Amino acid sequence: MATSTDSEVTGRSSGALETRGIEPVPLDERTGRPSQLFWVWFAANISILGLPLGATLVAVQGLTVWQAVLVAAVGSVGSFAIVGAVSIAGRRGGAPGLTLSRAVFGARGNIGPTAVSLISRLGWETVNTTTAAFALLSLATILFGTSPVAKQHPVLTVVCIAVFELCTVLVSGLGHAVLVAVQRWATWVFGLLNLIVGGFLIATISWAAVASARPAPVGAMLAGVGVIAAGTGIGWANASADIARYQARGVRAGALVLSAAAGAGIPLVLLISLGSMLAAGDPTLAAAGDPVAAIRAMLPSWMAVPYLLAAFGGLLLSNHLSVYSAGLTTLTLGLRMPRVYAVVVDVVVTFLGSIYFILVADGFYTPFIAFISMLAVPITAWVGVFSCDMLRRRDYDPVALMDTGRTSGYWYLAGIRPAAVIAWAVAIVVGYLFTTAGPSDGAWFTGSLADTWLGRNGLGWVITFVIAFGGYAALGGTRSAAVAGSTAAPK
Repeated sequence: MATSTDSEVTGRSSGALETRGIEPVPLDERTGRPSQLFWVWFAANISILGLPLGATLVAVQGLTVWQAVLVAAVGSVGSFAIVGAVSIAGRRGGAPGLTLSRAVFGARGNIGPTAVSLISRLGWETVNTTTAAFALLSLATILFGTSPVAKQHPVLTVVCIAVFELCTVLVSGLGHAVLVAVQRWATWVFGLLNLIVGGFLIATISWAAVASARPAPVGAMLAGVGVIAAGTGIGWANASADIARYQARGVRAGALVLSAAAGAGIPLVLLISLGSMLAAGDPTLAAAGDPVAAIRAMLPSWMAVPYLLAAFGGLLLSNHLSVYSAGLTTLTLGLRMPRVYAVVVDVVVTFLGSIYFILVADGFYTPFIAFISMLAVPITAWVGVFSCDMLRRRDYDPVALMDTGRTSGYWYLAGIRPAAVIAWAVAIVVGYLFTTAGPSDGAWFTGSLADTWLGRNGLGWVITFVIAFGGYAALGGTRSAAVAGSTAAPK
């Protein structure tokens, strides 16, 4: 029998350190409450990356501020409602999302979705780390008078990256219990700092520009919803069960959806709306190579230190959750090591990626937008298949989840479940036909149907979801899901 390592199968929490890997959490240890998830999602979304996202809605999509506020609400709250819905599987099965995905795609068929998820997590962590390093470099400029240009101080830049990564490992490496506690209490500290900084940023808004802007067509608003959804909730959907696996079995599904939608939606709507207001008078924020420095320039000089601390803290809280999830996804992909070592491996990868973005690459934000546009398609395809499967599946076989060999109850056909893999692959191909990634004057990728109404309005991810969900159902996925986990432990 091909199973995970002993550290994964027998892992438990030892004091503050969570030694459990990807194996399902026993029922007697599932005592979590939705309020815990509210704070986890709130903390993960108070980073300053929401400001340039809001700026994009005005400067690139051409929306008015009031349209941007509506788009922010629909895109962020709606996409995190999907995150909450997917987290229901974590409560049911007690295992990480991509581990549960083995029941849907098969022991081997799940490798593709898991690899995409890991790339997504590593990409977001690189974005967080790069932005946080910019914040520390700006802080060094204030304290030591160094140049804010990273390439002029490569050693200092590497030190800044290392400091952020070390702070991340201290929490993500310890695991679930520490993560939940830190996310809750740190939210109050860094949330308050963000409110103070936001108050000063509001004073710089050009209200005349806000009032004089002309409304954009509905199509531009739909495209904006796609940008916000791809840049916020969609990227977290395949990580949602990782934290929800500790939720009590009696927790209502609606409470999980609400905790994610409200927890993430409140800070995101505020930050994205503020970013759109700032861009109404100064659209350069949307294209800033260093968004940290661009926002700092809008503040009084004496506010620089509180602002940079708020920026660093918000990014750190987001990275805690992302790295924790990436560690579990790495184990699901097949690396045989304790969970804490998997966290270290992921951090090393993002450390090197951040060095590239800061010291080698010429731009930052444009690659970021292209990155989330491209990964939104396969992730949305996975969400479509997985959520359709959830309609009938109520339990997961804990033994089959950990067995990736021929004896697994989720081996299906040569380790692959055709209905799921085919629906996922077809949805990706169709989704990319409607996708454009990169700047309008030099796109890196343009699908053959990107110039259609659906493509121009950024609705490729919606098409992807419909194809994945409908294709899986049409191929009989939901019918087989009702019996695929028949050997699961009782509720």
